[in-house]
Amino acid sequence: MRRLSGFLLAGAILSLLAFHGDGSVYAQGSKELTFDGDTAIITVAIKPDKTADFEQIMKDLAAALMKSDKPERKQQAAGWKVVKSATPLKEGPAAGSVVYMHVIDPVVKGADYTILTLLYEANTDPAAQLAIFEKYRDAFAASLGGGEFTTIVDLSK
Repeated sequence: MRRLSGFLLAGAILSLLAFHGDGSVYAQGSKELTFDGDTAIITVAIKPDKTADFEQIMKDLAAALMKSDKPERKQQAAGWKVVKSATPLKEGPAAGSVVYMHVIDPVVKGADYTILTLLYEANTDPAAQLAIFEKYRDAFAASLGGGEFTTIVDLSK
């Protein structure tokens, strides 16, 4: 299993992408992004002029999960939210960028959460995959971190 901390290094997802011999896009040597904890949180900074693109990709991801024939994909969608910060980053190399958090609760243990893989399952056309990849890549300012978490107290219960 690939650990979340390694996955979140800036550009880690994006730098592994290449064209397959048949023209399709895939992640070379990449492993599935799975989680062991109850909850996973991934925080990213998106360029301010690319927020509409990023949000459309997340809507496309939701649609891909819901139309999948794999039952675990619908379970993933049910527990996955993407939230947006009310204010842009004020400092650092990604200053001015908009912060988004992927909050996955509950985690579907053993399910692959690699966003591009999930999108490519729904779009097998190589040209469509390349367009998705470029839009996704171009939206990123930085990966800000994240991790897996285990619930210790659920105040809703």
